[in-house]
Amino acid sequence: MTLSEIVQQEQILTELKATNRWEAIDELIGRLVECGQIKAEHREAITAVVKKRETSMSTGIGFGIGIPHASTDLIGEVVGALGRSKSGINFDALDNQPVNLVVLFLVPHGQFQKHLHTLASIAKLFHNKEFRQQLEQAPDAAAMHQIISVPVSKK
Repeated sequence: MTLSEIVQQEQILTELKATNRWEAIDELIGRLVECGQIKAEHREAITAVVKKRETSMSTGIGFGIGIPHASTDLIGEVVGALGRSKSGINFDALDNQPVNLVVLFLVPHGQFQKHLHTLASIAKLFHNKEFRQQLEQAPDAAAMHQIISVPVSKK
């Protein structure tokens, strides 16, 4: 499953208002609710699951990337949102640097292999410095979606 299959253009926030990881999670989950990917009545429960996972260990993996994620039985398929912060977000990242790109994704409960595979593929994708720079410099959500739609091997 590719990032562009998980994150549609309308699920991209080009300027997160968040100043910390908790606000970023709230903002991205809010976008998933707005887009109909998460039912409004499930928002609080899903937010709690993601924040519980994040409390156990920050998903700020370094290089200005945060990948908050969780599994829940409140969704039927993998869903996600992508946010960008030009000013940077305090994510308690492994390298203690601010995070500029945040990918939040949710996997249906019980799909452990899919969860691990999705996390690994996103982390690998964002490990590419050129890919990150293109996302950081993209003018709008359409351009950002186009960037995530092209395999890194073709970049």
